[in-house]
Amino acid sequence: MPGERRGVSYLGRQPFGKKKCSPEESISLYSKLTYSWFSSIITLGFKKPLERQDLFELNESDSAYLVCPVFEKQWRKQHFKSAKETKVPIYNDVTKKPVAQKTSLLLPLWQTFKFLLINVAALKVVTDILAFTSPQIMKEMILQYEHHSDSYSNCYRYALALLLVVVLQTLIHQVYQRLNFLTGVKIKTAVVGLVYRKALTLSSSSRQKYTTGEIVNLMSSDIQQLMDLSVNLNLLWSAPFQILLTIVFLWQELGPSVLTGVGVLLLVLPINAFFAAKVQQLKILKLYAWEPSYQRKILEIREREIDVLKSNGYLTTVSMLTLTCIPFLVSLATFGVYFVLDEENILTAAKVFTSISLFNILRLPLFDLPMVISSIAQTKVSLSRLEDFLSSEDLYPQNINSNCTGDHAVKFVNASFCWEKIGTSTLNKLNLEIPEGSLVAVVGQVGAGKSSLLSAILGEMERTEGTAERKGSVAYVSQQAWIQNATLQENILFGSELSQLFYERVLEACALLPDLDQLPIGDQTEIGERGVNISGGQKQRVSLARAVYSNAELYLLDDPLSAVDVHVGKHLFEKVIGSTGLLKHKTRVLVTHNLTLLPQMDIIVVMEDGRITEIGSYKELLSKGADFAELLLTFGGGKEDEEISSVLKSCPKDNIKMKDYILPKKMEQLENKNKSLFSMKKEKVAIGTVKMSVISKYLQAFGWSWMWLTIVAYLGQNAVAIGQNMWLSTWTTEAKHIKDVVEWKHLRNHKLRIYGLLGFIQGLLVCCGAYVLTRGSICASRALHRQMLHNVLRLPLQYFETNPVGQIINRFTKDMFIVDIRFHYYLRTWLNCTLDVVGTILVIVFASPLFILVVAPLGYMYFTIQRYYIASSRQIRRLTGASQTPIFSHFSETLLGVSTIRAYGCQERFIDQNKDVVNENLVCFYNNVISNRWLAIRLEFLGNLMVFFAALFTMFAGSKMDSATMGLAISYALNITQSLNFWVRKACEIETNGVSIERVCEYATIDKEASWILSKRPPEGWPNEGVIQFVSYQARYRSDLDLALRDISFQSQREEKIGIIGRTGAGKSTLTNCLFRILEKAGGKIIIDGIDIATIGLHDLRGNLNIIPQDPVLFSGTLQFNLDPLGKYSDLELWEALGLCDLKNFVQSLPRKLLHEISEGGENLSVGQRQLVCLARALLRKTKVLILDEATASLDIETDNVVQATIRKEFHNCTIITIAHRLQSIMDSDRVLVLESGRIAEFDTPDRLLQKKELFPHT
Repeated sequence: MPGERRGVSYLGRQPFGKKKCSPEESISLYSKLTYSWFSSIITLGFKKPLERQDLFELNESDSAYLVCPVFEKQWRKQHFKSAKETKVPIYNDVTKKPVAQKTSLLLPLWQTFKFLLINVAALKVVTDILAFTSPQIMKEMILQYEHHSDSYSNCYRYALALLLVVVLQTLIHQVYQRLNFLTGVKIKTAVVGLVYRKALTLSSSSRQKYTTGEIVNLMSSDIQQLMDLSVNLNLLWSAPFQILLTIVFLWQELGPSVLTGVGVLLLVLPINAFFAAKVQQLKILKLYAWEPSYQRKILEIREREIDVLKSNGYLTTVSMLTLTCIPFLVSLATFGVYFVLDEENILTAAKVFTSISLFNILRLPLFDLPMVISSIAQTKVSLSRLEDFLSSEDLYPQNINSNCTGDHAVKFVNASFCWEKIGTSTLNKLNLEIPEGSLVAVVGQVGAGKSSLLSAILGEMERTEGTAERKGSVAYVSQQAWIQNATLQENILFGSELSQLFYERVLEACALLPDLDQLPIGDQTEIGERGVNISGGQKQRVSLARAVYSNAELYLLDDPLSAVDVHVGKHLFEKVIGSTGLLKHKTRVLVTHNLTLLPQMDIIVVMEDGRITEIGSYKELLSKGADFAELLLTFGGGKEDEEISSVLKSCPKDNIKMKDYILPKKMEQLENKNKSLFSMKKEKVAIGTVKMSVISKYLQAFGWSWMWLTIVAYLGQNAVAIGQNMWLSTWTTEAKHIKDVVEWKHLRNHKLRIYGLLGFIQGLLVCCGAYVLTRGSICASRALHRQMLHNVLRLPLQYFETNPVGQIINRFTKDMFIVDIRFHYYLRTWLNCTLDVVGTILVIVFASPLFILVVAPLGYMYFTIQRYYIASSRQIRRLTGASQTPIFSHFSETLLGVSTIRAYGCQERFIDQNKDVVNENLVCFYNNVISNRWLAIRLEFLGNLMVFFAALFTMFAGSKMDSATMGLAISYALNITQSLNFWVRKACEIETNGVSIERVCEYATIDKEASWILSKRPPEGWPNEGVIQFVSYQARYRSDLDLALRDISFQSQREEKIGIIGRTGAGKSTLTNCLFRILEKAGGKIIIDGIDIATIGLHDLRGNLNIIPQDPVLFSGTLQFNLDPLGKYSDLELWEALGLCDLKNFVQSLPRKLLHEISEGGENLSVGQRQLVCLARALLRKTKVLILDEATASLDIETDNVVQATIRKEFHNCTIITIAHRLQSIMDSDRVLVLESGRIAEFDTPDRLLQKKELFPHT
């Protein structure tokens, strides 16, 4: 049956056996430890850019399909346990229902992942212990070497032992890293699944607490923060463990003097922790308005963000200074006190370089510990937000009894409902019984509670008293159609199986067949984000088709006919809703403002102020002579309406068949050619290397002077660091040959002072390097953001209609975050690692020239591995980044349509879809983790070979080399492994994240709108008459397409009211777009008060025109801000505008009046109220030309007439162009322009057009 829902199957789902499974579970131990099984992917990636199908799939145990259910089970168990342990439940004062208690998220996470976490911790212990083994072996080598025994066999054994230890450490460390990252992403996956499920069950009062952006932020930021901490959590105990081991081993070398170093450590560590915490407080501000008038405000916000970035940079400078200086200060204090404790204490090579190696090990935990402590503090806040959200109250199933029996479909008895439990009731004392199979109309003024009544039937509102029952399955058509980013067919099927015959009947009944002729690939055409590439009428018809195809028992239709013209509305009523339509045997509840449909209703419900004032059949209500009859007499009758009705009735039946909607063959060919006009552009996944021109753009924005200063500073600090260690080497060499205590003391003091001076110079250079890097990165951030904002604000409107807004927001958030924070860090780290590696090789070659023999082959192997890895890893990272977008897009889409999803009972299907998109991201992340391990283990093997050969060649040197030089060479060699690894990783990061700079700069190459201001400007007060003249005007959407408007020629008179009508695709909106030059001319011209609009700037044109759009746009903020965003008008003027729009009484009834908070998208106002707010906004900004684009489509007849009267009065001296579907809205126009296929078909007064009985009444 068409209405049957598919289960868990979805387009992306496949059984595990049919996928390219990872061979990880069936390979040898050697292949598993060395990740050689992944070499096929690396090789393939080197030959060609990797695609999604090239990657290995997840192990079944790592997939979202298994991780999410296990965690959700633990969460429910903990949730019920928490509720049970709450002995004294807290009850809501209004509903007398228990308030949801906060449940800890950590306990279910621990219960689910404890074995993995314990294994990760055990591996970390082993790697930490092995890290301290290498310095001890080096110490024994130096001691053995100093004995100058005839045989060096023991030294060679130590070299082999050193190689064995570092190789073993590498193998275990990579196992630890793999398991650690996969555990972290499992935790993220589990919580993402839980948050998504929770979003589908939130009650209306809970939903009011969170905007869509806030809920998405939980997933994008808070859950990511939780994952980041879980990956680094072991550092909380590992860092103190490593510090403790360091102190123990240093005690063995230097005795009690090490306590001085501990004292310095305890003194400096809190300072470093403070700065680290401050650095973490950076907030990324989200930009949501791109109108030119907001550019200055956006830049002001950006400057505040730049100030935070600047503070962040300076704090980073101090933090880097402390991190660099802590090991130096500890060693300086320790050596100094070591000498003071006993004058005979002499620094030997074994003591110095064992201590230096231990101090180098100390550097990493000192860096990690403050960061992880700061991260814990941040994660605590994120956890609290997540727990608050997950513990929010769910939709109460008992709001409506959906399993009732009897012959009624809906029954309310003294039922009252509210949106927020602590608020007043929105619907009061409702008594309503709707028989099965009946057609019910719900009528009333704007804000009467019509849409709320449907929400109450759905169970979306909180029932505060009375009883409410509903019977059977439900289909729901919301007032603002919710469309998925999927094909048109998928939007209609909505998870049901395809029944071709019934599907075609639904398409014809919902007047969608002509739309299929327009779309490039018919019903397989992808509909863009929120239906952006189809008209409002098409969206509503797709939504209606979805409901019809679901084959439900109860249909709730929230004014679906308001977005379509009269002719299409008549067709939809006859073919779908009415007594002869497809739904004739179903129960239908229709909210409508079209009073001409009421005689065909079985029951009419009249609402006012949240109450049902009257109920009955049309005749019954009319005979009562009450409010309903008065409404009909005042707003439903009249000579004009009778004339229109008579003309419609006189139309031959053939005139309203579907074939009349099909465009002419020429237009059909045009639309088939214009495929890209109807398809949303997917975010591109870049391929190949990042061009040097991209890096050059960043460096140019960075500033060449800052760049050279940075290089000089980093060269200096690395040179001084090498100098420090070489100074210690010469110190220990000279100390061996001094016998006199006085001479030793003099040498010791001199050497210690120079050692301290070198440390001071290094710290100074570190500060200078960090400072100039911060200044340069701030310059780059400011310049690139300004360029991007400048370019985005000048993009043509068509770009926004064919590209999801999420992509543009992504540039200003994620990509700018990388430019602001990450990219300069990667450049700095890469530069540091480069200098480290070069310095290490030079030191080892200086100590043992033979080492140069292995530098060439090892270097060749290194660059070969790097070349193979970067090509593959770069593409895997890009695929990982691209796979994140569908997660957030699907989540945002779900939040917008949650009422529709719940009405159709499709929660589980959407949860499965969420698992699909999350799993796709997991596959890419898994391959990214394995690719990193593949690289790390090979680079560390090369580093380990360098350590081995450095030790071996020092053995070959024999008596030609002293022990100090040997210790210097080996201690440097021990550090090269990490430097090599970081070098390649950061080179890859630079390439991968260079794509963000590429994306930030890409808007510079896209065609822009015309200039905002030209040298030729209109005179002050233009237009002063409002005379609009089209002269042979032609327009097309692209140069390779046919004309959308053809030879349009007409002229308005001064202060004339012109109505424009026409069927879908006739060119009504195109004409409006041309007036604002959103679409530029292909021929002819438009003249307003004697000035050709093509000869002036866009700001001068658009700033002097006024429009009330069809879709009312409201922003999050106060009502006052929405009326007057720029603060130009007084409160008195605002109240006057509200009064003219029939909103004054409503606003005065609000607790905060003008300061009433408008929720995201104006969700806490009805659609009609939103349109009235937009009207008030237009009234404040009076111009001589006003365009009304379906401005009253969502208003009831009474309010519509009030608004029309207001417009006639307040804009009596203006030229008004009205685009409308309701003939009543244009019947009082001076003239009406009828468009057909981009041409003017008729242009005359309404009376004459009605008398002609040609196109006008049928359009």
